[in-house]
Amino acid sequence: MSTEVRPTVPSPPALLRLLPAGSYAGRSHALLLRSATASRRAWLAFVSGFFEPVFYLVAMGQGLGSMVGALPGPDGTPISYAAFIAPGLLAASAMNGAVFDSTFNVFFKLKYGKLYDAMLATPLGPVDIALGEIGWALIRGGLYALGFLSVMAGFGLLMSPWALLALPAALVVAFAFAAVGMAATSFMRSWQDFDLVTLVILPMFLFSTTFYPLSVYPRWLQIVVECLPLYHAVELMRGLTTGAVHVGMLGHLGYFLVMIAFGVTLAARRLDALLLR
Repeated sequence: MSTEVRPTVPSPPALLRLLPAGSYAGRSHALLLRSATASRRAWLAFVSGFFEPVFYLVAMGQGLGSMVGALPGPDGTPISYAAFIAPGLLAASAMNGAVFDSTFNVFFKLKYGKLYDAMLATPLGPVDIALGEIGWALIRGGLYALGFLSVMAGFGLLMSPWALLALPAALVVAFAFAAVGMAATSFMRSWQDFDLVTLVILPMFLFSTTFYPLSVYPRWLQIVVECLPLYHAVELMRGLTTGAVHVGMLGHLGYFLVMIAFGVTLAARRLDALLLR
């Protein structure tokens, strides 16, 4: 009596099991190519965001820094004010590039351009669209970070070989903010709702130890700041660029891995509900 041996089907990765079934065709790269082609005509708007942190670095680091003097680095070693704020501006560059591309641009395509409705007539699914847009926002944030890293190198603000890992870390940060940004955009109803984006981004930029050490705040505000995602990005970048690397930085990295999993899952499910309802 013969027994039939059935081949075992490997189970998909855990994250893919959380995504809507039947909505992924494995063609999210097509959306990356489309975004890259469209950006050729809007290159000025694409690169303009790179200059904002450079202006902050020159004005605050070189101008105000001459009056502030040295500040304690992550390991307690005194560093210049420019070297202190530069990693924070690097983290903000990755955040801004990812957030503004995954919010304003995605909202226009979703609500007014109806671009995603047309894409569903192709082999693309809602999950492909979500991953493609998040991937493009990640690339934009990564390019901003790469440009600012070059400026930091020109000013002599990369003080350790560990700074080579700052770009991969910036990509993780950009990925996390892009995923959460797109998930938040799926709940937006009008352009007025984007005031909430500014309301979140601006205070986070100012308070997340970008310009001041955490110790200047009262303890209750320190706890609030330590919960902010940009704080973890700043601490990660500051440790890498100054060479103050320690095992606790894995906690900062884990924070963003949770953000990525949450943001991708929510964005994919929301797009699946909005586009296929």
